[in-house]
Amino acid sequence: MRLTPFIFFVVLFTSNLAFGQSGYYEDAYRFSHVKPAGSSRVMAIGGTQWSLGGDVSNIAGNPAGLGFFRTSEASISLGYSDWKVNTNYLNQQKSYNTTNFNLPNLSYVMANPKEGLSRGAFKGGAFGISIQRIANFNTEYGFFSDQLGNTSIIDFYLQDANGIRESQIESFGLTGLAYSTYQINPVFFDEDGNVINDPSTYDSFVTGFPFQDENIRQEGSSNQISFSYGANFNHKVFVGGSLGIRNLNFTSIKTYNEEFPDGPLINSSLTERLYINGSGINLNLGLIYKPIDYLNLGFTFQTPTWYALNEEYEASMYANYDNYEYEPEDIVLGEVDALSDYILGSYNLNTPLKIGAGATFFLGKNGFISADVDFVDYSNSTIKSRDFDEGPDNQVISTLYTSTLNYRLGAEVRLDVLRLRGGYAFYGDPIANSDFDRSTNQISGGVGAKFNKFTIDMALISQKANGLYSSYQVLDGQNNNIGPVTELENRIFTGMLTLGFSF
Repeated sequence: MRLTPFIFFVVLFTSNLAFGQSGYYEDAYRFSHVKPAGSSRVMAIGGTQWSLGGDVSNIAGNPAGLGFFRTSEASISLGYSDWKVNTNYLNQQKSYNTTNFNLPNLSYVMANPKEGLSRGAFKGGAFGISIQRIANFNTEYGFFSDQLGNTSIIDFYLQDANGIRESQIESFGLTGLAYSTYQINPVFFDEDGNVINDPSTYDSFVTGFPFQDENIRQEGSSNQISFSYGANFNHKVFVGGSLGIRNLNFTSIKTYNEEFPDGPLINSSLTERLYINGSGINLNLGLIYKPIDYLNLGFTFQTPTWYALNEEYEASMYANYDNYEYEPEDIVLGEVDALSDYILGSYNLNTPLKIGAGATFFLGKNGFISADVDFVDYSNSTIKSRDFDEGPDNQVISTLYTSTLNYRLGAEVRLDVLRLRGGYAFYGDPIANSDFDRSTNQISGGVGAKFNKFTIDMALISQKANGLYSSYQVLDGQNNNIGPVTELENRIFTGMLTLGFSF
């Protein structure tokens, strides 16, 4: 199991909350927060796709839309993303940029429509298969301060160590490493001067506040292979279903440093390395209904994704002392380091289900306006494992997260073979009872051209979301966190090019 009691991943901090001990609740949101993706056409109109049929994005979006295909189609999308993070800690700003080239979508649709005036309600359908990138984890952020902080990570170690016997503390995660590097030490005598055998209280000879800095680098992605079928009934009702198989890999390397101007601890450093990989499966059911020729109404139901995940974790700690004489052990401290065990673990994650609805109004042959809305309750995620007690994390999931209502709006204008597109999307704040707004706003646009057997589409997408990052937690008398909190401003710019071939 992971050793990261309170060293948080990102954005998910609120006060007045007893956080879980292991940090797996972060995975529940990190791997559940999936925005609709697809072709450049769909991304240019804000990701709107629940009621829009006849696009390869239907394979992983609303599979009922495959029933609109009259010819087979293959497409490939190329993508570029630039993730910029502006951070603010103690009114000190720092900027980070991470770029990434990727293959966001590769799709094939095999259409099998019934020809002419065929009898019966069933008018044929289409099979589809796609490989789609559904999440990008490549980013870097952190902070650097030339001002003294208000707390030290040693304060966290002291609070975390309270009540743990000295005979057991070395195996107690990061706090055990702090003990091994003499940043916290047991209290051997009571108030009357009597020796305490196997003490369970700790203090530190390190005084004053430090300069602090931290760097977090993350890599990885999540992809889904979808197998779908959509059927057409009387050109009025379209139904479909799909099976999605997901795989993901995620790497995180964090380095946190403190520097004390007055000693006896000159500086210290903590490095954590985490790698997660695994796979999952989900089902998707869809319906599109045409009450009149110019209107589509769409509905989707996406089951939870049932993940089986594996993790690898290790942590190292370094402390550099100014030849400090530690009398209880009669040693002089200089450079001291400690390394955790290399930890292997596995666990299951069930993400929340998603319910979506949409409508598309066609402006004759001049284009369309489309809108989507979907509901996701992140507090319904669950974690199960035989390697650790998942109870605290599941409790945090149900308390920390909440439901969100997400909506998207897009339009396309047709000018002969040319297509002009624009869209907007909003994704709600997943944190319950918070005064800080973590919602995501997305603006997109694009152009395309459709020829006899060939289409080319381009899209530009700009996303903005704010967050908070807490390096560690120190609670005051009112149970509020007074540890360092860094404000994050995330701006993600994405460019896409999709080439489509009909046959």
